[in-house]
This record gives sequence, structure tokens and C-alpha cells, in this order.
Amino acid sequence: MSQVTVLVGAQWGDEGKGKVIDILTENVQYVVRYQGGNNAGHTVVIDDNKYILHLIPSGILHAKKICVIGNGVVVDPKALIEEIDFLKEKGIDVDGRLKVSDKAHVIMPYHRKLDALRELKKNGRIGTTKRGIGPCYSDKASRSGIRMGDFFDAGYFRSILEENVEEKNALFKDFYGETGFSADDIFNEYMKYFERLKQYVCDTVSLLDKAYRRGESILCEGAQGTFLDVDHGTYPYVTSSNPTAGGACIGAGIGPSRIGRVLGVVKAYTTRVGEGPFPTEFRSELKDKIREKGGEFGATTGRPRRCGWFDAVLVKNSVDINGIDSVVITKLDVLDEQDVIKICVAYKYKGDLYDCIPGLPGFLDNCEPVYEDHPGWLKDTSAITSYSDLPPNGKKYLTRIKELIGSDIMLVSVGKNRKQTFACKNA
Repeated sequence: MSQVTVLVGAQWGDEGKGKVIDILTENVQYVVRYQGGNNAGHTVVIDDNKYILHLIPSGILHAKKICVIGNGVVVDPKALIEEIDFLKEKGIDVDGRLKVSDKAHVIMPYHRKLDALRELKKNGRIGTTKRGIGPCYSDKASRSGIRMGDFFDAGYFRSILEENVEEKNALFKDFYGETGFSADDIFNEYMKYFERLKQYVCDTVSLLDKAYRRGESILCEGAQGTFLDVDHGTYPYVTSSNPTAGGACIGAGIGPSRIGRVLGVVKAYTTRVGEGPFPTEFRSELKDKIREKGGEFGATTGRPRRCGWFDAVLVKNSVDINGIDSVVITKLDVLDEQDVIKICVAYKYKGDLYDCIPGLPGFLDNCEPVYEDHPGWLKDTSAITSYSDLPPNGKKYLTRIKELIGSDIMLVSVGKNRKQTFACKNA
């Protein structure tokens, strides 16, 4: 593995990044989360234990690894404390191994309320988790945000807080007809949070720079997926940050010349949570069958995921946007019972074929997916431990995906457990 590796979701998120990060962490010293907030979850299953993490990198499950919440993440301190306590109850050592950027922005109570009110007010819902992520990033961009390092100066924190509460309360009252917040109450609540968290807060940019100069390995993990990226995703049905590989440079403070490898994670089919276009979405009872077999329910919200066929156009564009060197294919086993498996190889729109995703209004809502049909393998693959043991049709399916997306396949996953993963050298 390269000294600095970036791992991204190459679809709409929920591709199984948590498991892959857990596997790759064995060979690195640092794991860095570089964007998003507690609106995403990474799930790792170790033996019979299931861990769902929302803010802390899943590398924390490996002893002696340093896990960093980068400056590009927005942090809900209450949620972070709950996650720390959860890990400690499970016997996972956190103190000394968890580092939180002093430049990371903080989600406040008015962000969560504003998130929920905006979603109700919109004509077309975005599908936000209502955890305050978007409004927090909005304050960051408008230069009125509060950062983790601000808590070290209580007077400074209070002055910014009072300005924000005054502005937000006027908005709640005049536009939404809602009551606002007390600056005193928020100040007291958040200073208590900071007493718990201050031992973890530091200059993580300097921390990672020193690690790099010592020759130590760094794995950068994104939340969500490429097509939820605020710039490159299916706007406006996107998140408020950059899950793409370029976001790692900004959100972790690591220069682009230091990124040695980009890995993408994709499911053997496609899923999406929330609103927004989804060209290959199943239109029949197959959706419920795949959802149930694949356990397609959000780790953070529990929302059922929409399911569809593998979209090679989507993933090929993701490979291009991120500069993906190789991919990990997850949940191949979920397709074990399908007689025929489809792959979307192009979009048809107003009589023309597209192998890209132009920024035309309504393009993905109105395009028609062009499919190839592939015979299924009709064999249980969940116990397979090597590529050579895959059924011939399973191998052909992976080979075709490789050809269509223009990227090598590094690993294949056929189940939730760490051990249900094998190298894919011959696809």
C-alpha cells in the first residue's frame, strides 16, 4: 500500500467502506476521516460483534492505530461523546489514539433545528438526516462557524455564539414562526462537552505531516459516496461536503502530491438512500428481496435503501472523478439467487446514448438505462475464500465490470465478516 491512500465510495454511499477500512487498517498507522458528520455510518462486523461508527474512523477497532477526525468533518460533540462511551463499553481503548482537529467545525442545536425546518419548507425534499450537517457547513462557508479550537477560549466562543444565536433566533421567529435558543444554555451545555473532549483536540495537520515525514502510512476515509459530493453528485440531492478523493486533501490537510493511491468501494449492485434520481432502481418485488438479503437499511437512520442493478456508467464516472486505481466489490453474494443479472452500460436520453453524466436538469430522472444481461451463477458464494473458487459466471460478471469501469478489482467481499473477503487478481 502507498504511504497515503484515499478510500472513497464510488456510488451513492453505503458501499461497505467500513469493512474495507477495517481490513486495510492492519497495514497503516493512521486512519483519517476527512469530511461529513454523524449523518453517515460505517459498519464493521468482527466475529459476532457489530460496530456502527458515525464519526470515529473504524480503524479505532485495531489496537495502537491513531484515528483522526480531520478539519473537514463537522462534529456534533454530544454524538462524539456517545460514540467514545460506546467504544469504551466494548473494551476499545480510545484515549491517546483519538485525535480531533482543532479546525473542525461544530454542529450546534440551532443547526439541527434549521436542518429540519428547511426540509419541511422545501417543495421537493432532499432527504437530509436532519442532524444539522448542511447548516453547519453553511456557517463554515459564510465565516460564522464555531470550531473545536474556539472552546479553548471561553470568552471568544461565547462572543461568536451570541452573534449566531441572535441571527438564528431572528430567522426562526420571522421566517419559520418558531421559538429560538438561549445563548446561555448552549454555552453551558457545550462547555461541559468540551471538558470531556479537550484531551482529544489538537493540530491534526501538524500531526499528520510529522507522521508522513517519519515514513508512517496514512489511510484517508470518506463518508457517503461520490455521487453525494456537493460538486460532482446528483445535485441538489447531495451531501454538503466533498466525499471525493480531492476532498481528502482539504479535509485532512494533506497535500495532493502526497496521495499515492485512490481506492474505490462499490457494491455488486447499486443502492441509494433518500431522495434523488436513480436510473437503475428496481421496479418490482426484486427491490424488497435484494434489500432483505443485503441488509439494506441505513446504519445511521435505519432508512430502507433503494436498490437497483449495477450502473457501470455511474462507477466509470466515479473512477474518472476520483482517479481510482482499483476497486473493492462488496456484497457479491447478495446476487447469488438471480437467474439474470443486468449491468447498465449507457444512458439513452432524447434519442442519444451517453456514457457520462452531464449537468442537464432532469437528465438522470428522464434517461433510460441501456442494459446488458448476464447469466447468474445460482450458487452460494458466502463461504468462498479465493477468486479461483468463484462460479464461472461470477468471474465473468466481475471481468465485465472491470472492463466497463476501466479499473482493476483489488478485493471481493461475499459477506459482512472480515474473513469473507478475498483478493481478485485475475478478473
